[in-house]
Amino acid sequence: QVQLVESGGGLVQPGGSLRLTCAASGSIFSFNAMEWYRQAPGKQRELVATIVSGGSAVYSDSVKGRFTISRDNAKNTLYLQMNSLKAEDTAVYYCRAVVFPATYWGQGTQVTVSA
Repeated sequence: QVQLVESGGGLVQPGGSLRLTCAASGSIFSFNAMEWYRQAPGKQRELVATIVSGGSAVYSDSVKGRFTISRDNAKNTLYLQMNSLKAEDTAVYYCRAVVFPATYWGQGTQVTVSA
């Protein structure tokens, strides 16, 4: 079993930045992919960004150019650097690990963007 723990959420003003962290109990080097999802009130959970073992990343159009997903394999940690934050980025952000054929989720961390 893989355990994932997110941290780094909080309240930030529009235009500000936050860095989210996802600490994994397993060796993320062996994971097929790691991802960040988010879920805003009244909306479906959506994929924000994904990164595969080779380091390639793909982003949702809504965050492209503002967010960066990265990994530190030695620390078994996933990051999401969020810049130029907007009110519409407000959501609970979840870390997801894909370890074929299984999928694991973290508990989520709240990000609120408000003046």
